[in-house]
Amino acid sequence: MSKSKGFLSILIPSATVFLSSACIMIIELVASRLIARHLGSSLYTWTAVIGVVLAGITIGNYAGGRIADKFQARKTLATIFVLSSVACVAVVILNNLVGEWIWLWKLSWPVRVFSHVSLVFFGPAVLLGTISPVVAKMALDKGLSTGRTIGDIYAWGAAGSIFGTFLAGFYLIPTIGTTAIIWSVATMLLVMGILYWVRLWPGYLWAIVFVCALLTGTSSATWAKEAGLSLGLRVKEDPNVLYEDDTPYCHVAVRQLSKEPDHREFIQDKLRHSEIIMGDVDNLQYFYSKIFAGITHGLSNSEKKLNTMIIGGGGYAFPQYLEKNWPGSQIDVVEIDPGVTKAATEAFGLSKNTTINTYSMDARNFVDELLRKKNAGLNAPLYDFVYEDAINDYSVPFQLVTREFNEKMIQLIKDDGVYIINMIDTYNNARFLGALVGTIKQTFPNVYVVTNRISLPGLRDTYVIIASKRDMNPKEILNNYGTNLKLRYFNEKDFEYLSQKSNNIILTDNYAPVENLLAPVVRQSSKELLARKYLTQAKDFRKENEIEKSIEKFTLAAQLNPSMTIKAYNEIAMLQISQNNLTAAIKAFKTAIDYHKNTKGCQNVIGTIYLNLGTLYQRTSQRDKAAKSFKAAIKQFNIEISEQPDSAILYSRLGDAHASMGDLNSASKAFAKALKLEPTNPSHLQNLIKALEFQGKYDEAIKILKEQIKLARYHNKTAVTAKLQQHIEFLKYKKSKQNLPK
Repeated sequence: MSKSKGFLSILIPSATVFLSSACIMIIELVASRLIARHLGSSLYTWTAVIGVVLAGITIGNYAGGRIADKFQARKTLATIFVLSSVACVAVVILNNLVGEWIWLWKLSWPVRVFSHVSLVFFGPAVLLGTISPVVAKMALDKGLSTGRTIGDIYAWGAAGSIFGTFLAGFYLIPTIGTTAIIWSVATMLLVMGILYWVRLWPGYLWAIVFVCALLTGTSSATWAKEAGLSLGLRVKEDPNVLYEDDTPYCHVAVRQLSKEPDHREFIQDKLRHSEIIMGDVDNLQYFYSKIFAGITHGLSNSEKKLNTMIIGGGGYAFPQYLEKNWPGSQIDVVEIDPGVTKAATEAFGLSKNTTINTYSMDARNFVDELLRKKNAGLNAPLYDFVYEDAINDYSVPFQLVTREFNEKMIQLIKDDGVYIINMIDTYNNARFLGALVGTIKQTFPNVYVVTNRISLPGLRDTYVIIASKRDMNPKEILNNYGTNLKLRYFNEKDFEYLSQKSNNIILTDNYAPVENLLAPVVRQSSKELLARKYLTQAKDFRKENEIEKSIEKFTLAAQLNPSMTIKAYNEIAMLQISQNNLTAAIKAFKTAIDYHKNTKGCQNVIGTIYLNLGTLYQRTSQRDKAAKSFKAAIKQFNIEISEQPDSAILYSRLGDAHASMGDLNSASKAFAKALKLEPTNPSHLQNLIKALEFQGKYDEAIKILKEQIKLARYHNKTAVTAKLQQHIEFLKYKKSKQNLPK
């Protein structure tokens, strides 16, 4: 046989196995991204994806060898390619459906992740795995030499895997997105099937179905969206999502939580990373960011310009805070994902003309580069503050928590500088927290831990670790700053507890089992996720007026996640009221209050419960109990306001409680504060005017309405202006009637 003929004989088998292997690797990489929206991205998800795909390929290779011996290769390959195309479309459907199967969320987290990946991706892996043995048999049947043929098939298969990996990771995922990739692979597999056997009529039948599925799954037409949603080819669109994109590292989305004020959250994969009030960067939303701010204000010694580094940009909420409060400062944000920075610019308030310096690289590499400059005698900054905000309970960049990294970091911090780390753990677990604190103590002489005093030890919570070269008093610093937070400062007994829980592990570049240390926390997190699923189901049942089912789901949510107990029982009580089951409603409210007392006030969102209970007692003519509940509500609202002084809703509810007690003067003050915080909220205005009107303070009410008219005119709200003017005329009339002699 001539060389040219031998080459042509092996060309088609080689090209076939090249493309099929590329498809397998593309699907494997896409798998990790598709499930991240449901399960996050962690060691668990990557382990499950790699393991399931390899298992599928193994079984496919085994089955493919038997199939190759029994059936004609060309027709067999055509059938396998078409079935693989079907399986790819099934991936889209199954991933959407499996993510919502509530029974899976009841499994332990590793089993939950493995089950999801297996149900969605095992089938395509098996089918694609059968191709290589069939192709090898087809090539051998051409009379080619055995060794060379097998070698060529393996080599081209490996080359295809490499090509598919690079193509998906470096180009396809950040360019066209994960779902579009699945459709593209399904299209290519269908074409391959038809090319291998043009008379395969089921292939053409599937081609028709495929085109219909593609249209319903991707078209922007209304009918396509509705059909695609019913068939599982699409996920239900969230109208509150303002921005989303598949970046090289994650799926990022910005979601609007409220319009007045414009409150948004920044989501990476399934994790909420930050929140912001648009146009009000001083109004920090997260606990740890307020600690960051308090320490910075307390130690900056009135310096107008600071040198700061933030590891992990997220939504850039805190970097924007630094930029506003210390203009002209050096603010270096090390955010490995440029897509995150783009999302923050497009939908999270980060100005395109920002003075913030963003470095799209791994923080470890950034630190190494600065040290090389420093050691070479070049200009390298020393930082007043370094903030690390790159750690969560699902994904920990281990290279940023080791002793070696700390030893590098301390060289870049000024003698009076501070290294502040935000991380997540539970106090009952504390294995990762203990290891991280113990590791930092190896390098920094002074280490402090601050957390939220309003917390339950078995639930995930945020811990802020403060490390410095000099001695300091975080409690005094934060009290002077006035964060209005109930904080807990770890003492020596706590540090001994952490050492015991972590078995004195020191995290190093050679040994940093961060995922294992956080495994109990991830399991707890899965319970919280299941609780949120139940909460969503309960709300859906409530909309459908299926009260009993809604109450059942609210109860399950409360049992799984104690942090939801008070909220869930408040919802249960309101449902009972809607059914006129007042006794059951009172019982539900009291259950929430008893839980609050039993947890020693670890959940401080109880004011609304007392207010609702007082209203219910008032409705049932139990006046003494009503008055007692209203007084308790006022006390609790004042506590909550001390921690959230910018919460208009708390001031509004405080006003309701005062009004229910008949104290209209105090109610007016509370409503006025709510209106000041949210000047365009009509309910605050209505409550305030009503309270003033009942007191006969018509002039004051008219003055406020005139101010609202100016605001409405500024926003070109003609209809609102007319209504406000009518109300002014009505109040003037009532005032004139008041002044008439009796």
